[in-house]
Amino acid sequence: MAQDPHTAVTNEPDDGAITLAAEQEAVLQPPSEGMEGQAQHSTGEGLEHVEGYRRPEHFAPEAWTAPTATLPDIGEASYGPPPLAPETVHGPDDRIQITNTSVYPWRVHCYLLITARDNALYQGTGWLLGPHTLATAGHCVYIKGSGVAGRDGWVKSIQVMPGRNGASLPYGSITCTSFRSVTGWTTNGDENFDYGAIITPSNIGSTTGWFGFGVWSDSDLLKTTGNISGYPGDKPSGTQWYAARGIDSVAPRKVYYDIDTAGGQSGSSVYRIDSTGRYGFGIHAYGGARVNSGTRFTTPVFNNYVAWKA
Repeated sequence: MAQDPHTAVTNEPDDGAITLAAEQEAVLQPPSEGMEGQAQHSTGEGLEHVEGYRRPEHFAPEAWTAPTATLPDIGEASYGPPPLAPETVHGPDDRIQITNTSVYPWRVHCYLLITARDNALYQGTGWLLGPHTLATAGHCVYIKGSGVAGRDGWVKSIQVMPGRNGASLPYGSITCTSFRSVTGWTTNGDENFDYGAIITPSNIGSTTGWFGFGVWSDSDLLKTTGNISGYPGDKPSGTQWYAARGIDSVAPRKVYYDIDTAGGQSGSSVYRIDSTGRYGFGIHAYGGARVNSGTRFTTPVFNNYVAWKA
């Protein structure tokens, strides 16, 4: 009998509590704005309110010093350097830098400094969806097909830096060594199942807040504005950049959008904004000649993140 590709796996082999949640009708998991400071309000049109940004008409942390070097995108570990799998800018670059990263929602987005099994360093992005859980791409926590001896498999550690802004780390850096993904990625390397999680040893999300997440129909997503903010490697080291556009198309396990990104943003939230808050519906993972794409929240994905958030 074939194994369900959404079967959850962890780098902690003795953790018997990590199992695939039972199938159920998806319900939204709510966001939180955190306990610290004020939150920034959205425009009311499904966009973040960022000075100077115009949507295109077309579609207790430990002490740490922020690294100054621009590291390769974690996607290169599994797919090789660009142009094999770039996360791309299409036409004019619509991204705008976020400088007030210590306020919600920007502090939910985290810079990831990833140490592979062979000690090679990479960068990626993750986002908080609970007090101690980040969502990210599967290839940020588990490297597949690198062709380098000793590199494939669960990464050794990830430094999580919520709301990093260049040399400034408003919430410090948290060393994380507990990761989750699913067999569809760790065993098969199937991009349709390229999603994972980072479990932090502290409840940093209670301070920063987190995004909700949920499952929506094809027709609903096609009417949705997608928002992405993360840490692209083509910009100054460790700076956060935001862009938004309508969703281009959807597939059973993927969502496609012409939102500008670059390597380093693997694992970013693809999220929507409504009157009750911000909700992730995809996890950015891949680029393309015309559109970029992410892993879509389906019921099994939703159920796994509910279990990983607990």
